[in-house]
Amino acid sequence: MIKVVTIGTASRDIVVSSDLFRVVDDPAHLIKLGFPTGEAQCFALGGKTEVQDLLFTLGGDAANAAVTFARQGFKTSAFVKLGGDQNGRDIFGILVKEGVKPVFKPEKRTKMDASVILLSPTGERTILVFRGVSRNLTNRDLQASDFSFDVAYIAPGHIPFPILSAIISRLRKKGAFIAMNPSGFYLKMGAVKLGSILRNLDLIILNREEGAVLTGKKYEDEKGIFERFDTLVRGLAVMTDGPKGVMVSDGRIIYKAGIYREKRVADRTGAGDAFGSGFVAGLFQSLRRVVFKKRQFKPDDLRRAIRLGSANATSNVEQVGAQSGILTKREFEDQQRWKNLLIKTYSI
Repeated sequence: MIKVVTIGTASRDIVVSSDLFRVVDDPAHLIKLGFPTGEAQCFALGGKTEVQDLLFTLGGDAANAAVTFARQGFKTSAFVKLGGDQNGRDIFGILVKEGVKPVFKPEKRTKMDASVILLSPTGERTILVFRGVSRNLTNRDLQASDFSFDVAYIAPGHIPFPILSAIISRLRKKGAFIAMNPSGFYLKMGAVKLGSILRNLDLIILNREEGAVLTGKKYEDEKGIFERFDTLVRGLAVMTDGPKGVMVSDGRIIYKAGIYREKRVADRTGAGDAFGSGFVAGLFQSLRRVVFKKRQFKPDDLRRAIRLGSANATSNVEQVGAQSGILTKREFEDQQRWKNLLIKTYSI
């Protein structure tokens, strides 16, 4: 069985749903007030605001991804720091129940990372983030694992650059396939500083805006973005494009697909994690051994990866919570709605 590790953060998510959370679109005034998108999620100041639901659940990019791999049948570990408070102990228990082996036990006298997610009726949300025990990752923690994994999925959050570099170096020495979904913290460093990391990746996953920023290409120049990625990353490049779907390059061919239609949009939290981890799970679902060169993946492997990633993301946004809708292997294989997705190809 292929062994997978996810690396990054876990958190206690508290999802607060209310019909009184309103999305206000007013660029003329809001941008001047420090809201860069020109939109804000608002509720009345003072008094009490009634909420319809309150959900305590597992969150964090690496934890969300770990649930995908476990539900898809992989032997899964999570390299995430856990607080010694009740939240940390609860998250440890949830991971174990999902079939995920936490590398770390809850750490005494520390607090678990947490997020309060304010969820509007349209599925849009604002996330208030508390960074707790994840800030304590040190070189000493690297001794907790020998990094003997076949596949690593990295969602780095705020892991310090030297520590992430050391992790990737150890994974490379062990021969692991390394996939990374860079966080905003890392994207701000730019391609030059990230060069030593990017060269060691077998797969990079990001959205189109992030791809344009990292490669220095125009947003509209998808071919140019992928050509630049071929010089930065030794493996596959995956670029999501919101409701337009996804594009995947293996260095020779670009695979392009739309999305599955959602039955409803309940909560977009964790959609990116669901797609990225689903894509990687799909790559290896039919393989008995790990392959490392991008040209060793067959077209059917890539098509399955796109379908599973897209299905996993669609299913997840239909439920409240960052992994409530994450698919099991049986759900993906047996449900008719996930059988077909138009995937076009063209040469670079």
